[in-house]
Amino acid sequence: MPANTLLVVTPAEEISSKKIDVGSKVKFVTIGDITEQGAVVIPRGSMVSGDITFKTGKAIGGKSGKFEVAFRTVQVRGTEYALTGVHRQEGKGNTAAALLGSILVSGRSAVMKPGDEGRAFTAAPIPY
Repeated sequence: MPANTLLVVTPAEEISSKKIDVGSKVKFVTIGDITEQGAVVIPRGSMVSGDITFKTGKAIGGKSGKFEVAFRTVQVRGTEYALTGVHRQEGKGNTAAALLGSILVSGRSAVMKPGDEGRAFTAAPIPY
């Protein structure tokens, strides 16, 4: 399988900007089988690891929380292969309240739940 092959992934458990910090390790799983020339190279449900590389909490004035996940590896049949790609998740702001002048209103935390999708890419060819 060539480098830069797309993997669609979803978190193994909920990730929230309230509960993580920069450097936190997070787990994802592949959503579907990744095939090459009819062979399943990366089976659905393969574990993907990532790190939180950026985070802001929600703030007054309607600003939402945000975080970024950098995808690092996918585990295939006991072997880890390098990945690239970054997913940015943003919470919903509360701009309407902020526009009304309420500095006591804050935005929402960024949350990514199982079923939400991110995209990672193989960093090098993977044999099959």
